[in-house]
Amino acid sequence: MLALTDTAVTAIRDLMVGEDLPADAGLRITLKSGDDASLELSLASAPRPGDQVIEKSQARVFLDPAAAELLSDRSLDADVPPTGHPVFRLPRRSGAG
Repeated sequence: MLALTDTAVTAIRDLMVGEDLPADAGLRITLKSGDDASLELSLASAPRPGDQVIEKSQARVFLDPAAAELLSDRSLDADVPPTGHPVFRLPRRSGAG
């Protein structure tokens, strides 16, 4: 299961500030189909049916089934610059694999 670092939790909560979203909203990660199979991150009001829900310290992440499988041995981390938006990273967890 995807793990969340404390930095990612803070970044997710900061992204929600000022947005018109319910308290149980979160960051949704989906696997985009196509030749380059990339991930898409977006704020979502609620998980979709089949989504895996990960919660830590009042931050929620919703993973579509394909993303949940792909990221099962990863951690969601973030680099947060003093100004601007966070940059999320998905390093492999040590000992995973």
